[in-house]
Formats: sequence, structure tokens, C-alpha cells
Amino acid sequence: MLIMTNQHKAFLLWMFLHFVMTTLFAQTADNTRAEYLYEKEHPLRETRAVWLTTIGGLDWPRIQATDASSRERQKQELTRILDQYQRANINTVIFQTRVRAALLYPSKIEPWELSLTGVAGKDPGYDPLAFCIDECHKRGMELHAWVVCIPIGTKDRQAKYGAASLTRKRPELVKTAKGGEMFMIPGKPETADYIASICKEIVENYDVDGISLDYIRYPESIYNFSDENLYPRASSQSKADWKRENITRIVRRVHDVVKPIKPWVKLSSSPIGKYRDTSRYSAGGWNGYNAVWQDPILWLKEDWQDLLFPMMYFTGNNYYPFLFQWAEMANGHPICPGLGIYFLDPREGRWTLNEVRAEMHTARNSGIGGIAFYRGEFLTNNTKGIYDTTCEEFFPYPALTARMTWMGDTLAPSAPTYIKYESGTLHWQPSFIPQTTLSTYILYNVYGSNTYPVDVTKAENLLAAKVRDTHWQLNARAQKVRHYAVTAIDRLGNESRAVQEEKPAIELPKRIQVPQLINRDLKGVSKASDKKSKKDKKNKKR
Repeated sequence: MLIMTNQHKAFLLWMFLHFVMTTLFAQTADNTRAEYLYEKEHPLRETRAVWLTTIGGLDWPRIQATDASSRERQKQELTRILDQYQRANINTVIFQTRVRAALLYPSKIEPWELSLTGVAGKDPGYDPLAFCIDECHKRGMELHAWVVCIPIGTKDRQAKYGAASLTRKRPELVKTAKGGEMFMIPGKPETADYIASICKEIVENYDVDGISLDYIRYPESIYNFSDENLYPRASSQSKADWKRENITRIVRRVHDVVKPIKPWVKLSSSPIGKYRDTSRYSAGGWNGYNAVWQDPILWLKEDWQDLLFPMMYFTGNNYYPFLFQWAEMANGHPICPGLGIYFLDPREGRWTLNEVRAEMHTARNSGIGGIAFYRGEFLTNNTKGIYDTTCEEFFPYPALTARMTWMGDTLAPSAPTYIKYESGTLHWQPSFIPQTTLSTYILYNVYGSNTYPVDVTKAENLLAAKVRDTHWQLNARAQKVRHYAVTAIDRLGNESRAVQEEKPAIELPKRIQVPQLINRDLKGVSKASDKKSKKDKKNKKR
């Protein structure tokens, strides 16, 4: 008798889907959209993320803020990018906030990032993090502050920051490796405290929706980095376990300082795309667990992290088996595979659009939780049609992010009351908010359809997510529907019942019914006239 383990089942499922996808999406030309046999319903909840990279102005800023005029143009450049994300129904922006021991907000810990002005440590004249948060929230998108943890750049880069540099202020936490690259030392407990202090500063001072830890791992072997001199000789741990604990200590420390302040802030990271070798497929020596000493599955199991964005910048056998490995080990948390869409650019790689489409379809149908794009420029530039595909095929409607059930608070807020449409704007009375609760904790979702009551379980009926006011101006799509509903949603993703717009006393007929109704009414008039005429003739005879 053959006994199938979960891993065997996952492998067989992968084999089937891999066959279907590679057959279905056979590429005939780079710009040709292949047909597919089935279409899964668009999910109401799905994380759709983009990494917005600021190092070197890769995605933003391309304009340096050197005076009032260029500062405004820098802001406009960012809002144009966010507008494009909104049109693609992206709901999560991972905004690079700590770059290489330098920041995109005024900090008491580290200096200003040089990409903002072209000068290391120079104030751009405004707060880019606060600005980006506000602009994301206006568009119903979450902002996750992307914090690069271990690398701090080259020795020459750090020298530009002078006395404000981490290498001058905390030299005991830094080590120079091959090529002059500098790294924080994972083996020192103070490193965890330092990184956690930055995350705490962000959460205390900004209304971020998440903290996303990047490069939360040991440096690659090419740098010849080692902190094994700190390994305690009398330790009962192996060196491998000791290194994994050094990385885990940072994750745990960030959790311990952030969650007591704002428990709804989502903690995530971007681990290596292959967790460990599977029983049938090798990671080729490049996995998180044994190559750079990460254990993100443990982080999810212990709820130290809320979700993951693994860097799955691979295709074929390097993608599908490891996608299902992540899905099998998610412990009830969303895992959003990061897709390396930069490989669509001929200067970067030879990926076809259909390879990315196949990966997106497989991720969605696995129920893993969402996807993320690396990086923003290749999406907004519509490289090989990826932006059009995202808008039209995958994300034609908005979506809510995952409900954080693992936090233990699953109580939905009270519903808003009294919804009314007036002069192109929908108004409603707010949900009851206790005085002890932050007003920004309760947000609103707007739904609409031509059927009453509006079904708020269908993705196609979601018109706007996470509205922060008690009114919303109808967009072009919303103006095409006849009935509206509003729900309240808290920052943990718990959603209230819907308050429905009062149904009109007289239902307007559908367009297709109008000629039929006119004909019916005319026939009715004709019959009534005939009866009246016969009655008049009869009366005259009398």
C-alpha cells in the first residue's frame, strides 16, 4: 500500500500544474498573449506588492531635491508612480526606507540617504517617508517600510557621511569584508538591538502599515565574511544553529519592540526564494537555511513575522517545487512570492511574459496569499506588456489584504450607519470607535453593483478599499453601478457587516427591458381605448 506524504502530494500537484502551465503558455511571440483553459475567480483578499527601490534612485527619485522647485518635482515623480500602481490595483508598496545605514526620514539614529539630494546626509527639505505614507493611504494602499538590515555599503560610501556614519558612531557593530563592503555583525546581540531601534523609531513616528526586513541574513560566501570568532566554544549549539539564531534574534527583537506599540503593523521579510532543498529538487547550494542561515518558517510558526515576500527570481524547476514548499509550510500566514520581472528586460535576462504569467497563475491557484514584483520600474514601464497584463488579466478589481487571524483578535468592528448618495459622492455615518482607539484604526470599504443588496463577498463589487474618510467621491467605474454598500474594516483586516444604500422605491428597468415595457404599455392603452369606444357606442344606442 502506497502512503503519500504531504510532500509527495505537493510534488504531484506541482508536476500536474507545471505540465498544464508550460503547455498552456507556450510562447509563440514575446508580445502574444496565449489563451488559457480556465480562469480562477479573482480573490477578494490578496496581497499585491511592489518593491519601490530608492538606492541610487533605481525606481525613485530620479530628480534630486536641491531647491524648492526640484523638491516639488521629486514629489510629483513619486505621485505619478503611485498613480500607476493604483491603476494596476496594487495594494502594498514596499518603500525602501533604510538603504545602507541611511534613511529617508529625519532620524535621531542615522543620517539622510544621499539619493534624495545627491549629498550624503543632506536634508531634502521635506519628509519623504511621511509624504509617501500619505499618498499611499489616499489611494487605499498600504505602505511597508523596507529596512535593509546587514549590509551598509562600501567603506567609501560610509566615509561620505562623516561623523554621522554608523562606522563612526558604532564601529564595534561593523566589519569590513572583501572588496571594501561593510556589514553589521549578526553575532553581536547589540546588532539586533540597533536594527530594532530603527524599526521602533519608524513605528512610533509614522502611520506605517508594515516593517519589511531585507537582507536579514549572513553575507554571501563571495565576501569572505565571518564572525565565527564570537562563537562560544562551550556552546551546545552547532555553528550553523548559532548563526541561524543570530539572524532569528534580530527578527525576534524587532517583533518584541514593534508589536507592543502597534500590533497591527505587519512584520515581514524577503528571504532567499528557496527555503531548503526538497526531497527531489536541489536548491543548487543557494537556499536560505543552509547558505545564509535564515529560518523564516520558524519565524512564521512563532508569529514573529506576519507574512513573507521570498525572492523567487527563478523559472521552471527552480520556481515551482519551491513555491509549493512555501505553501505547504506557511503555518496559516500569507506568503507572497517575489517575481523577478526585471528579467523581462533584455538587458537583465531572457524571460518571456508568458513565463511570468504562468508563475502568477500558479501562485494564485495555490492559495499562497499573493505576489510581489521586483522591481517597480519594470512594472510601470510595461516591460514586455507586464503592466497591461497585470491590469487587465490579474488585477482588474481592487483587493483587500489578508486578515491577521494569528494575532488572536478576530472581532469585527461595528458597521457604519446611514449611507447616502449625493452629487457624485457617497456619504456614511462612521462605525462606533471607542475613545481609547486611534481613529486611523478603523477604515472603510466601498462596494457597488447593479443588484440589490450588494454582495460584499465578490471581488468585482469592491470599488474602493481602506477609505479613511466617511465620504468617497465616485470614480468612473462606480458611476456605472446603481447600488452601494459600505463596510468598516480594522487594521487587522476584520471587516464588519455591510450597510446597504436604501433600495429605491421604484426600480428602474434594465435597458434590455425598456422596449418590452413600452410595447406592453402601448398594448394596454390600446385595449383600454377599445373598451372605452365599445362602451360609448353601447350608451349611444340606448
